[in-house]
Amino acid sequence: MLKHFAHKLARHVTRPLLAAAIAVAALAPAHALTENEQKALKDLNSYFNSVKTMHGDFIQFGPDGSQSDGKFYMARPGKVRFYYNKPSVLDIVADGKSVSVRDRKLNTQDIWPLGQTPLRFLLSDTIDLQKDTNVTNVLVESDLITVTIFDKTKFNSGTLTLIFDAKDYALKQWTVTDQQGYDTSVAVYNVVSNGPTNPDLFKIDYLANARQGKN
Repeated sequence: MLKHFAHKLARHVTRPLLAAAIAVAALAPAHALTENEQKALKDLNSYFNSVKTMHGDFIQFGPDGSQSDGKFYMARPGKVRFYYNKPSVLDIVADGKSVSVRDRKLNTQDIWPLGQTPLRFLLSDTIDLQKDTNVTNVLVESDLITVTIFDKTKFNSGTLTLIFDAKDYALKQWTVTDQQGYDTSVAVYNVVSNGPTNPDLFKIDYLANARQGKN
């Protein structure tokens, strides 16, 4: 079931969104970080853990040059929604206990326990990039901080590169490099942190498949 979950999300070009969550599931840092690098990760942790809600827009670039976009909404702990604009028909929702990948056109969905998906890390109460990830490189520049993470799990094996604003530590972009060396990148913008949220955004219709089967 777990392999099917990862495959389905990858097939619908949602892997980078989940890979950002997978990043916090790896082991201890792969090399000794410098004092400056440790400070950068500490500051990034502080930023992440201060953000309980977030929403904005995203653009996703596939390895074949394809492009898709949409909106995302997050309420930690446990809740997120990724809504892809047309022509995509995807809608991904986590309600605190389950994750739904829904086809809006067919009104069908696949549902998995949140605790059995990598999304549980992204949506956890606290995130510690240095302690809970396998960081292979940290590049601190005047305008950007780039963190490279190697991850090997049953969901994904490859490299995740996270790019943050060096001034306010906001996440700007991430790139997933898979085992075959293909890159998929996601850039986020118009991001609002700690704003009001609508609880209805995170509701899963658990009876959708049953109703569809009766039609």
